[in-house]
Amino acid sequence: MTSGITLSVRGKKYCLDTSGLSNPLVFMPEDIHVNVWAKIEFVIADGRFAVTKEIYDELLGMPGSIGQCIKHNCSAMQLEVGEPGWDWMSYIDHVNRLREFHKARISEYNNNSKGTIGLNDVSIVALALTLKLPVVSMESKTFQTNDRKIRIPGLCALEGVR
Repeated sequence: MTSGITLSVRGKKYCLDTSGLSNPLVFMPEDIHVNVWAKIEFVIADGRFAVTKEIYDELLGMPGSIGQCIKHNCSAMQLEVGEPGWDWMSYIDHVNRLREFHKARISEYNNNSKGTIGLNDVSIVALALTLKLPVVSMESKTFQTNDRKIRIPGLCALEGVR
């Protein structure tokens, strides 16, 4: 690996799905669990989460101080295709392979069929494959035994992503 590639991804510990923050926020409001959310804001600002542009755009809808923290730390979180400092070409290869191999499970290719995975979710699994990091997601493991209906945990399991 070149030094440029390691620079941008150094310190990344997790690939973050929107549900990894939105679901806990519902059950642990910021005004009640102040210390927990302060620690998560530190993790965001410290650049430990990696996200794709698609996931970052979803995260922009987060409310409160966690939403503001996300908005102020785009460069610490988002890895953009074409930017130097990370292996975005391998990411594109992973996205293309996942799109083709899992086409029957992807919502946008199946009339937005309920229970299928969306392309944004595919993007975060592709990023995890590229960076060799686990995905933080609070999606249920529902549908993991059904061939067509799957969520992020099921796709991660099929692809060997923690």
